[in-house]
Amino acid sequence: MKEYQYMIRAHHGMCLAFFEGKGYSSDFSKHMGEVKSRMEENPYVCIMAGTDLICSACPNNCNEICISEEKVVEYDRQVLLRCNLAEGTVMPFAEFEELVYRHILRSGKRQEICGDCQWNDLCHFKKKKRKKE
Repeated sequence: MKEYQYMIRAHHGMCLAFFEGKGYSSDFSKHMGEVKSRMEENPYVCIMAGTDLICSACPNNCNEICISEEKVVEYDRQVLLRCNLAEGTVMPFAEFEELVYRHILRSGKRQEICGDCQWNDLCHFKKKKRKKE
């Protein structure tokens, strides 16, 4: 098995695609921006369903369990399923990002997966904004 630098929750592949500096708190937003910068260096990541590097700064993380665990685990499951990945898959982040884009974002499936997320409006707005460009 290849060595990986970071564990990334499957649904965070979508979150990172839409992140633009807004989040649960200023500390979380700063942390998310730092993680996004690290991912731009294309490290090997382990794709999983469970708390990860991003979750470490989230106020919803209570002892390594999300307070919305049932909902976010289903987001993870859907991303893994639609990208034809198994939990624990190790790959370069850019490869994972491309799978998420091709199988979910470009095909318009994001709303089906996480349309009930509290951040849905930001992702929806950014998608609309991108279409106009």
